[in-house]
Amino acid sequence: MMIRKPAGRPLGDTEYLLEQWGWWRMDGVGMPSYTSPTLALMRQATAYPSSCKSYCITDEWATAIDRAVARLALRDQQMGDVIWLYFGAKWPMLRVGKYYGISEGKARELVRAGVAWIDCAVCPMYSVA
Repeated sequence: MMIRKPAGRPLGDTEYLLEQWGWWRMDGVGMPSYTSPTLALMRQATAYPSSCKSYCITDEWATAIDRAVARLALRDQQMGDVIWLYFGAKWPMLRVGKYYGISEGKARELVRAGVAWIDCAVCPMYSVA
């Protein structure tokens, strides 16, 4: 089983951002939600452990990555879905390959190509940040 350690490789920064985006997306941080006033008062009255996790990605970067993944899925459905399943749903590469009926190596190639496409899509933000 391969451990996800993208740092130090070509496109490692983008892979790291995609990893962080996946955790951000899975926890539903970017989704607007409604909290009733009664629930807010109950939470203030009792001590709850903090449910907020600290991410190494800001909401702006996460939404930019989310937008780039959506654009990739529109342009190339299979590549976008492979990126979504691997980084967004945290599926192992072997499962992604079996889901599409391709080998694990071919799934890795699609992920690398998708990461490169997303890197080009979010590249203008690097100069702003």
